[in-house]
Amino acid sequence: DVTPTGTEYVFKHALSQEVAYNSLLIEQRRILHGKAGEALEDMAASQLDDRLDELAFHYRNSDNVGKAIDFLQRAGQRALQRSAASDALNNLNTALDLSRKLSDPSERLIRELALQFDIASALTPLKGWAADEVESSYNRARDICEQLGRPPQLFFVWGGLWATYFIRGEFRTAEDIAQQLLREAESLSEPTLLIFGHLTSGDCAYYRGHLLRAKQHLDFVISTYDPDRTGPLLQFGFDPKVNSLGFAGTTLWSLGYADQGLVAAEKGLALASKIGHANTLAGIQSLASMVHQYRRSASSVYQLAEAQRAVSSDHGLSFWLALANIPLGWALAEQGSTDEGIRLIFEGIARYRATGSGVGLPYHFCLLAEACSRARRLDEALEAVKEGLRISEETGGHEHDPELYRLKGELILARGPSDLAEAQECFEQAIAVGRTQTAKSWELRATTSLARLLAKQDRREEARAMLAEIYNWFTEGFDTADLKGAKALLDELSR
Repeated sequence: DVTPTGTEYVFKHALSQEVAYNSLLIEQRRILHGKAGEALEDMAASQLDDRLDELAFHYRNSDNVGKAIDFLQRAGQRALQRSAASDALNNLNTALDLSRKLSDPSERLIRELALQFDIASALTPLKGWAADEVESSYNRARDICEQLGRPPQLFFVWGGLWATYFIRGEFRTAEDIAQQLLREAESLSEPTLLIFGHLTSGDCAYYRGHLLRAKQHLDFVISTYDPDRTGPLLQFGFDPKVNSLGFAGTTLWSLGYADQGLVAAEKGLALASKIGHANTLAGIQSLASMVHQYRRSASSVYQLAEAQRAVSSDHGLSFWLALANIPLGWALAEQGSTDEGIRLIFEGIARYRATGSGVGLPYHFCLLAEACSRARRLDEALEAVKEGLRISEETGGHEHDPELYRLKGELILARGPSDLAEAQECFEQAIAVGRTQTAKSWELRATTSLARLLAKQDRREEARAMLAEIYNWFTEGFDTADLKGAKALLDELSR
């Protein structure tokens, strides 16, 4: 059943191959696997990336543990690039097990450091940045860095821990780490480190409500980082420029530049499609849906949320899959399917929290409050607002405070006319916080609510003057629902 051709054998039947293989002594098998790996390396020297699994198989079954780890890790990294996180994790965990067989303690630590970082990158799309397993990998990598004398990799280990705290909504801790990363990057003047230093600082500044500071950091990343020149920098599990364009979209809208915000989000979507990295694409779809939700475009939010669900489902991205249900539910409620929409939002928030995530929860409770209000479930809507404000105070994530206070005022009015003073106080607080944040769009929305209330109290001129002042500040976004609504109210108050 075998035909000898020099030192090679071609098996006509798989069973014959198995019998022959099992008849070899273990040591002979190891030698043959080692030789097969070396021969394959020589033959496929220019196409090794296409043969990583085969090379890993042969060296894993040889005595060359170092080569086995090399090719298993490369196979894992390659799988991550094509958004196959489960395959990546299998290869990387096998490599980690093998690394424990290395006799040199220093080499063991160096190998494990690189593997722990890649394992965290593989776990992130599967379980979310906030998962305990992700934090454990980064903490182990940090401990190894301390043992090795704080090597350069420590920057990205701290970056990974930043992502964990940021996604959990622990903004004070995340902001401290971001500032530390930026200081170190600036001291070294290393371009890649500067990109991540400004990225982490910008994302934190946005959720903390420091919008002008956020814009400065995000603008640095957008203007400095060119993935066409450097290749994608996916050390944090997403492309920095795409992420920065998404947060620039939400930041610009908040600052009062609705059209520029939309352009930034659309650029982010286009770049993510070009890069072809699933976790990056799902992330920008989520941020772009926020921009469209701010603009009150339910149909666009629906389309983006459905696309996010599809990408997340195809690639097993549990974090983004849970998150997609929230804007999808809001869009359905806006389009008349209130009960289904509310159910999806509740389900999305529960699943999102189950991943350990907390970033953006005050915003999500804004969406829940709006959907419940539309269904006249006013008590649930008020509870949603209260929960959003509680989380904001607990985490330090104040970006959506103006909208939460405004919604609270609207819901108090919807319950009945007996609490006009409390509603007015809520609107005034929303305006004050919006001004502190330089959040012109939130300020406009809250001023419109207050002007409408004052008009009903025969304080029309006062209402008109305050609304005209903020409306006249704007230079773009006049086709958005907020500016159209403000203009209609101004026209009514001027008659």
